Amino acid sequence: MTGDLFYNVPEDDAKSESAAVKRVKWLRREIERHNKFYYQQNKPEISDREYDMLVEELAELERRFPRLATAASPTQRVGGAPTGEFAQITHKAPMLSIANTYSHEELRDFDGRVKKLLGRNDDIEYLVELKIDGVAVALRYESGRIVYGATRGDGLRGDVITDNLRKVRGVLDALPASSNRKGSVFEVRGEVYIDKADFDRLNKQMTDTGEECFANPRNLAAGSLKQKNSAVTATRPLRIFHYAAGATDFALPRTHSDFMKLLDDMGLRTNPQRTLCRSIEEAIGCAIEWEPKRDGLPYNIDGLVVKVNRREWWDTLGTTAKTPRYMTAYKFSAKQAVTRLLDIQCQVGRTGVVTPVAHLEPVFLAGSTISRATLHNADEIARLDARIGDQVVIEKAGDVIPRVVRVIESVRTGAERKFKFPRKCPICGSELARSEYEVAIRCPNISCSGQVRERILYYGSRNGMDIEGLGGVIVNQLVETGLTRDIADLYALTVEPVAALERMAATSAANLIKKIEASKQRPLHNLLYALGIPQIGTSGARALALNYRALEDLMEARREELSAIRDIGEVTAEGIYSFFHDASNRALITRLHRAGVAAPNSLYRGASADASDAPAEAFQGMTVVLTGTLAGMTRVKAQERIEALGGKCSGSVSKKTSLVIAGGETGSKLAKARELGVRVMGEDEFMKMLESASA
Repeated sequence: MTGDLFYNVPEDDAKSESAAVKRVKWLRREIERHNKFYYQQNKPEISDREYDMLVEELAELERRFPRLATAASPTQRVGGAPTGEFAQITHKAPMLSIANTYSHEELRDFDGRVKKLLGRNDDIEYLVELKIDGVAVALRYESGRIVYGATRGDGLRGDVITDNLRKVRGVLDALPASSNRKGSVFEVRGEVYIDKADFDRLNKQMTDTGEECFANPRNLAAGSLKQKNSAVTATRPLRIFHYAAGATDFALPRTHSDFMKLLDDMGLRTNPQRTLCRSIEEAIGCAIEWEPKRDGLPYNIDGLVVKVNRREWWDTLGTTAKTPRYMTAYKFSAKQAVTRLLDIQCQVGRTGVVTPVAHLEPVFLAGSTISRATLHNADEIARLDARIGDQVVIEKAGDVIPRVVRVIESVRTGAERKFKFPRKCPICGSELARSEYEVAIRCPNISCSGQVRERILYYGSRNGMDIEGLGGVIVNQLVETGLTRDIADLYALTVEPVAALERMAATSAANLIKKIEASKQRPLHNLLYALGIPQIGTSGARALALNYRALEDLMEARREELSAIRDIGEVTAEGIYSFFHDASNRALITRLHRAGVAAPNSLYRGASADASDAPAEAFQGMTVVLTGTLAGMTRVKAQERIEALGGKCSGSVSKKTSLVIAGGETGSKLAKARELGVRVMGEDEFMKMLESASA
């Protein structure tokens, strides 16, 4: 972004209007550019607050110089244009955006405007809801059946994405029969989002397969809804919260709180975290309460929505061209920090992808000190125009992974240096290659020590073969000395050559060899994770182990078999099939087998489990969440036992959760379970249940 926000056009200068013309043209170009980044490319360059300041400045200039105002101005339109890649629909009732507030005083100003328009001096009742950081959509039902689902688009026209929305958890194909008694036409609006845990899992799969990671859950949700192939959308764990009505042919409840209860009664999923406040001061109290609590939610929110509860007042309050006057969004402060980009260095992953990493002046952000952040790829560096020496804004993407958001160009001194992406691998010196089908730049040398190092570290990780002592320093030496060229070589190591390595001795070497030997008995699902199969993380590995008794059986599985497994879609099935039919992978597995890697499988249930086994399936069909610390076993072991007994473990509590097992030092998950009425079981009862199932 260039130029100063709120450029001062002289009030009395005869040339003020000509100066305003130039500024208005720049503002409109800049706003349209950011609209494209946000709504179409799902890669916002600036914060919501900075965007709002641009729009506010443009609106102020249009007020001062009415001749410059046009119906096509960004101040008169909502969002971005439809993509043009789908059929389009005109919304019967426009999908307006929500005006933003950023302080408690601005909330009080909103309350003052509401009272003035209504001609009232008493307190106004507001319903306060969480502002989900997702993608707004509209679903139209006629005679109880869904007829289309669409994006918001520009507020007037949206893309029809019905097939994709049918793949979203919580979207109903048909409303309950009782709903039809109210009327035949009902349009409901909602927000499609992805839980943080699901986002992290998918990004890890992307990293494991050498693909570009998504920047945040909202971008992933938006990109998933715009897939031309709905089968791809089906592989994404999309969810929806319904929160508003569009066009209907029947009267809606008098209050918004009652309308939300109506949605619940109709089986349309809503967010239970909503509070009825008797005044704006109570609403401000909600804002104060929620800002520090937002990290405990399973999904991202960026604020609250404050709505006048009495719907009968909405018509009186009306709307502007873009926003309703009866609601406002209170935006939380962004978790960002400013620091200096000291250097950019490239690292090589286990699949050969070369990733640029920003080395930063250490800065404290969201609970930890950050000194490195991802720059993703060469295209991202070019987009940011990031230069060594720049002042940069960083944030924790999804409040977890540090990334560079933007460069502060206005403070450049001229001493900054442009970064040139290397032509050769920084580890082995091979010429780097880039496919026309992906943004990633790769080292094509599969024997590159950088790739070998990362594959060995991944193999020995806790979720893999859990080889304690196999850290980065030791692996570097094992690779550099030629003692290990791949993971199978680990099992040929002996104490003497390992003890000769720097910082090693006979005792530590013997301990490492002992741990490597013990890994031969790690369960099958750990081996499947450790092998680095495309798109297979911990849950996918367990799903495969539940359905295949041994690795040899899995290696001969057909694509159709694999795609029929819960948690394994068509894309993942293709990756598994291709992995096990690659000659070099099969040769590596043969060497592991000859080295004695047994990979026993205690999870296997098989597709034809007999009904008589039901008593042993203590958690059959249940979705279980573990929270707190268990004294009797590790969480990983507890998950294994639950899944071996027919259950599925989840990282977050929802209405679909069957059971929460609470150990010591529990957190927000326990509170969420009690709020939703989910059954909670203590560790003692859990252990007794396991003992009974094993008897």
